Amino acid sequence: MLRVLLHLSPVDSLHYIFLPLTLDELHNPKEPKMRLRNTPVDGPGGSQLFEDTSATAPGSHSGFSNQQGPQAAGYPPQSILSDPMSNLAMAYGTSLASQGREIMDKNLNRFIPISKLKYYFAVDTLYVGKKLGLLVFPYMHENWEVNYQQDTPVAPRFDVNAPDLYIPAMGFITYVLVAGLALGTQNRFSPELLGVQASSTLVWLIMEVLAVLLSLYLVTVNTDLTTIDLLAFSGYKYVGMIIGVVAGLLFGRLAYYLSLLWCCVAIFVFTIRTLRLKLLSESAAEGRLVRGTRNQLRMYLTMTIAAAQPIFMYWFTYHLVR
Repeated sequence: MLRVLLHLSPVDSLHYIFLPLTLDELHNPKEPKMRLRNTPVDGPGGSQLFEDTSATAPGSHSGFSNQQGPQAAGYPPQSILSDPMSNLAMAYGTSLASQGREIMDKNLNRFIPISKLKYYFAVDTLYVGKKLGLLVFPYMHENWEVNYQQDTPVAPRFDVNAPDLYIPAMGFITYVLVAGLALGTQNRFSPELLGVQASSTLVWLIMEVLAVLLSLYLVTVNTDLTTIDLLAFSGYKYVGMIIGVVAGLLFGRLAYYLSLLWCCVAIFVFTIRTLRLKLLSESAAEGRLVRGTRNQLRMYLTMTIAAAQPIFMYWFTYHLVR
């Protein structure tokens, strides 16, 4: 250290007094630092004010640049959303979706009027109780006309004579469950057999409605009965079928025949009194004798529809009770 001071001027020696050198630093002098490209310029004293950490952690700088997204690439944040082509494609896709929905709704309403189905399920507990009583004991009921309000039939919950789909739908499901129970008590239950029972019943119901529609077309009956009305009237027989099967399971085969006979007569009377207001002329519906070939065909058609209900009731239930 003294040898260094001898070769320096007095001013430099004073400088090195405050910055002494060790022997290791004299024998192993450090290489001068090379300033990288695009790094900040050194301060006035010739040394860096802040340590450059980019060289020591290269991975951190690249990871930060990857997280910047469009800003690091020089694009503003809203450049993608404000692109005219993107807006045009979005508007075109929205219009196509709306047009497809309108076409689907129109074609679906041609076969299944979804808006009208809400009317047939507008029921409450009081209506269901009264309707079930009317299906089992229709003999004391006098007024069978459906009430209208401004040329529109009132909802079923306000009129017990109005047709509904709630009781037929629940009756069909309950009948399938009761049939499965009956098959289980006879050790004949299997999912395949229960599926065949449900599908065959549904197919025969659809065929019955189609046959009635074809008959109405051939007889040229001008009526306000719709396909859903016929489906409702054809589905009311499930109530009597359930009563017959349950009575047979609880009390034996004799109880099955007696209860089923009662329900068959009840559904026959119910169908006659309900459809005569829809199919027959006004005079014949009131009970007066009206002569004419067309009116006789309507009367025969009404009787045939009513007589088919007990036949189906027995056919779908006789094998479930042994």
